[in-house]
Amino acid sequence: MASHDEVFMSAALAVARRGLGRVWPNPAVGAVLVAPGEEPEILSRGWTMPGGRPHAETVALERAGERARGATLYVSLEPCAHHGKTPPCADAIIAAGVARVVCALGDPDPRVSGKGLERLRDAGILVDSGILAEQAHMLTRGHLLRVGEQRPEVTLKLAVGSDGLIAPGDGAPVWVTGELARARGHLMRARSDAILVGRGTVMADNPELTCRLPGMSGRSPVRVVLDTHLRLNDQAGLLNRASHAPVWIICAEDGMSRRQQLFESKGAVVLAVHKGIDARPDPVAVCGVLAQRGITRLLIEGGPHVARSFLDAGVIDCVAIFRGPAPVGKSGLAPFVNNGLEVIENAEEFEEIEVQKVGEDQVVIYEKKHQTN
Repeated sequence: MASHDEVFMSAALAVARRGLGRVWPNPAVGAVLVAPGEEPEILSRGWTMPGGRPHAETVALERAGERARGATLYVSLEPCAHHGKTPPCADAIIAAGVARVVCALGDPDPRVSGKGLERLRDAGILVDSGILAEQAHMLTRGHLLRVGEQRPEVTLKLAVGSDGLIAPGDGAPVWVTGELARARGHLMRARSDAILVGRGTVMADNPELTCRLPGMSGRSPVRVVLDTHLRLNDQAGLLNRASHAPVWIICAEDGMSRRQQLFESKGAVVLAVHKGIDARPDPVAVCGVLAQRGITRLLIEGGPHVARSFLDAGVIDCVAIFRGPAPVGKSGLAPFVNNGLEVIENAEEFEEIEVQKVGEDQVVIYEKKHQTN
């Protein structure tokens, strides 16, 4: 049977997920205040608000008011101890009279990194840590990677037919999966800070790359397009609807041209990085510039060349394969240029963690191994 600490930390992790895709550059954190006693009672819940503030702890404390005095605070990530755009959460916890803090995971951010828990202990608050740490690590992986490796968490999403091939676009999206699977894909967009495709995908599908779930239009991620030489059609749908969600175009350093001003006049941001071995924007550099701008969770929905380059660069943490019930046929594209799904299915560095039937489609999730080491 799970302990009280595990039950309430699970609740903190659950509310933290509400912030996914909405709180960058900050991590999505959850906090639950619990009254003491043999039958503990949840007093309030808080999670990181859109834009990254106020923080989860502050929200939970404000909702509890005076009831926070003597309570236990469960929080999915170490409370901050530095002055940023908001005062330190550790100070707010101390001022509220919280008696005990249970933390799932320490924050490697050098501005925090143990200082938050130390400040709480110095104030006489009982502190326990490491409760459901593995689950918290997975939830917070984008933040941890941004701090530790200067890149976001990267998920590659592939939609294939029963033959494992991608349907080529013809100026508009071609669906190989049903509505339920596509809804799950849109939920992945809503939980991502940014979505990335190559210029070829924009030319073939003219996608909007927004979240179109009912009531969640405001959850669309930043739309990132890799365009080595800034040759993107300036009439592309996402450019003409740049107000729906930000558009960032990443080109090569030698690919800057007068078209930069054209794209910027449409509301896009143009960024330049050095080339990789395939003469396209280097995936590691792309991840680096996105992390510098605050992105912690990146979803890739690009074509075979983008998938192959990011896979070869070793920056993909998760692969989500959506497989439809019908074959694409002879016109289909191999998802990794000259290779099929076997490069993921047979890869030693990835393990299958989920297989789910979604309507008539199948969704298979692979994770890179040893993510919590």
